Amino acid sequence: MNKEIQYIKSISQLHALFGFDPPTHPLISIIDVSKWEIPQQFVGVKSTSSLYSIALKDKSCGLQYGRNTYDFDEGVLIFTAPNQVNSVAKPQKLNEIQGWMMFFHPDLIRNTELGKHISDYRFFSYDVHEALHLSDQEQKTITHCAHLIQNEIAERIDNHSQTVIASSLELLLNLSRRYYERQFNTRTAQNSDVISQFHALLETYYKEGKLSESGTPSIEYFSNKVHLSANYLSDLLKKETGYSARDHINNFIIDKSKTLLLRKTDSVSEIAYTLGFNYPHYFSRLFKNKTGLTPLQYRKQTIRQNS
Repeated sequence: MNKEIQYIKSISQLHALFGFDPPTHPLISIIDVSKWEIPQQFVGVKSTSSLYSIALKDKSCGLQYGRNTYDFDEGVLIFTAPNQVNSVAKPQKLNEIQGWMMFFHPDLIRNTELGKHISDYRFFSYDVHEALHLSDQEQKTITHCAHLIQNEIAERIDNHSQTVIASSLELLLNLSRRYYERQFNTRTAQNSDVISQFHALLETYYKEGKLSESGTPSIEYFSNKVHLSANYLSDLLKKETGYSARDHINNFIIDKSKTLLLRKTDSVSEIAYTLGFNYPHYFSRLFKNKTGLTPLQYRKQTIRQNS
């Protein structure tokens, strides 16, 4: 097998590559994982595709994402978006793993309500180790949605097929979002540790002068440090605190700027540069948006109140 990245552009190409019968629908397919044999020649081969995928697997599935390999010993739901790179960590025999994998092309939902807000389902950009762990009942409910789609795929395509498939898929995704919220709730202690790490990293970034050197840190900077995907970290913070990662960063900057503004010798421009803003008016705009006052108005009002 060629060790270059395999790019899968269509459902038909996916079926042909792994030896499945031609798909009954050109834009979506559900594959029984127990019937998916992955020979040694596919191990370590990186692949990416134009397809979304949703996979429900019941035991160790040996997936490699980036540089890490992950095994799961219980039912998990794994989502991937188009153009993500992954590879298989070990071969798979027939009937070794139970479950199903759904693949669909963006064209399937392009002219539907789901297509307009597919980006709202941020778990498509979560890392594999942030998979959704399901109870037995949740697995049954999610699989029921997959069966609805499978039944529709098996029927002759008509004018209603796209709407019915998209609505069933949207139900599956909405249920998954609900179950992810449950997962966040049951991991409160772990989440608190992540939040503490996030704030400590932000404080260190400031104390080391990186704001002025490198500018406002990206969410990816922190997600790499705590070993989470950017979307998962931001969603975790939003769930636990009511604020996204970007909100936390901006609030931190405003809090530090208030202290700096009380130094009469520092101009607003100097403070803006210290906090990572190349253009002071961007800082002033953010400050007013957060406080209702311009930096100068805040400085004059606070000094007057404290004098």
